[in-house]
Amino acid sequence: MRVAENLSHIRSVIENACERSGRSPSDVTLIAVTKYVSNERAQEAVESGIFHLAENRKEGLLEKRAFIKDKRVTWHLIGTLQTRKVKDVVGKMDYFHALDRLKLANELNKRIKKGTLNCFVEMNISGEESKHGISEDQLVPFIDALAEFEHLRIVGLMTMAPNTEDRDLIRSIFRRLRVLRDKIRDLHLDYAPCTELSMGMSHDYELAVEEGATYIRIGTSLVGDERKG
Repeated sequence: MRVAENLSHIRSVIENACERSGRSPSDVTLIAVTKYVSNERAQEAVESGIFHLAENRKEGLLEKRAFIKDKRVTWHLIGTLQTRKVKDVVGKMDYFHALDRLKLANELNKRIKKGTLNCFVEMNISGEESKHGISEDQLVPFIDALAEFEHLRIVGLMTMAPNTEDRDLIRSIFRRLRVLRDKIRDLHLDYAPCTELSMGMSHDYELAVEEGATYIRIGTSLVGDERKG
């Protein structure tokens, strides 16, 4: 199926979810996650009107960025980042969704020569060992420690819900992230406005929107998965 057709369906789901929760669809930014598709398929997404693209790995980000030379595109890195790879992606991403340790924050800040990088702090709300992110009790001390990094701007929080059919569990995790976001936002920190929520993927974005997501990261349902043939 073409990206434009998938996009039409997803936008309809977003609009309905916003209507149920008293939100405006304009408050939700759709990010196309292109890690499992070709450069050409990612280009098709742009031609369909999607101007936020995301990759999980440094290599994918650099490859797609070199291929798609469209200045309208905002680039997101959404996967964990090793400190030794920071030098390769600084200046190549507009948003980083996986800030989860001070060593990484320090390396990012050191490599950025001017301006600021929009960052989401990654939270492990579910407590799953397989997931990256800091725990709830680490959040406030972590935010406090980020004050010294003048090139990092903490725009919000990010999480991944478990891959489960338990919609109540998924909803509770998204709701908890929103509560934590509000807690940091209400501190009114210049370096950490924390107004955004990056949550929701192909299988759970509807719930995420209902619970306040401002950025949703959709791959398979939007651009497909070319590994499947």
